[in-house]
Amino acid sequence: MAKRPAARPSSKPRATQRQTVHVLFSCVGRRVELIDAFRRAARKLGLNLVVHGADLGMSAPAMHHVDRAHIVPPINDPACRNAMLTIVQAHRIGLIFPLLDIELPFWAKNRRRFAAHGCNVLVSSPRVVEICRDKLLTHKTLAALGIDTPDTWPLSAVRRLRRHHFPYYMKPRRGSAGQGNYRIDNARELTVLGRRVTDPIVQEFVDGEEYTIDVYTGMNGIPRCAVPRKRLEIRSGEVAKGVTVRDPRIIELAMRVARGLRDCRGVVTVQCIASPDGRVRVIEINPRFGGGAPLAIRAGADFPRWLLAEHLGRDVRIDPLAFEDGLAMLRYDQSVFVELENRRRP
Repeated sequence: MAKRPAARPSSKPRATQRQTVHVLFSCVGRRVELIDAFRRAARKLGLNLVVHGADLGMSAPAMHHVDRAHIVPPINDPACRNAMLTIVQAHRIGLIFPLLDIELPFWAKNRRRFAAHGCNVLVSSPRVVEICRDKLLTHKTLAALGIDTPDTWPLSAVRRLRRHHFPYYMKPRRGSAGQGNYRIDNARELTVLGRRVTDPIVQEFVDGEEYTIDVYTGMNGIPRCAVPRKRLEIRSGEVAKGVTVRDPRIIELAMRVARGLRDCRGVVTVQCIASPDGRVRVIEINPRFGGGAPLAIRAGADFPRWLLAEHLGRDVRIDPLAFEDGLAMLRYDQSVFVELENRRRP
């Protein structure tokens, strides 16, 4: 019987198994666009991305958009840390992205504990988080760095003034999302609203165009890219309409802020107002993904891809100006319809 010829090796390349990465968004809320941006980035990198979301309940819309949803205790509950550690260990979570201001101190305090379990929490140092949370401390820090910022005082100091220079702007010393912020036009409003706002501070009122700048500081805290977004319309403290603006002054200002803070991680948002007189003053800093970050990402600053690549130890090349100028974002509502009691997932 004739021997069969030896089989030739196939010229077709073998399919390689895609690397799996588990990421978790804490206080995931309504951040569907951000989740989708990470999924697009994972496809570009050839990754199998498993997206986890954590929140207080399944009424958070994005909990129905993640691959795995986890109901956790409130961030100020002593049981929260162990609950999150259990999730990290059970699902091999490699990256955690905190998304709300109120949870940043918790994650900053505990990031080393999570790192010991192989999980990288993208949060700035406790010092930076406190500087950004405390609006009086924000003002003092920016002034010490030589960065233009509105004059800011505790309410008690303003009440002692014999002469006022209205209008002022009042906000909670540790507020967020624009809640409890008021323009003050006279002494009566200063008194009435001063009783309404929790631990209020008072700033000189600054008129002009408002910008939010997304600054990428990555895993090592070095600012490498800044994308200014002009805020055209705000709803409940979050941008509803915005447009990218390649303004060198604003870009450099935001980079100076991030360099001056040091110890930043991930994406930091810097808010400023450009006045008609040419002054650009920084009014707030938030050391987390801003609600309008999807605009910067769509414009070409692919923060999710850069973060995932850095996490995996891959080389990341960033052109700081490689984002589209004049790209507008116009947001609309979209609903999710579910039976909550039947949609609970481990």
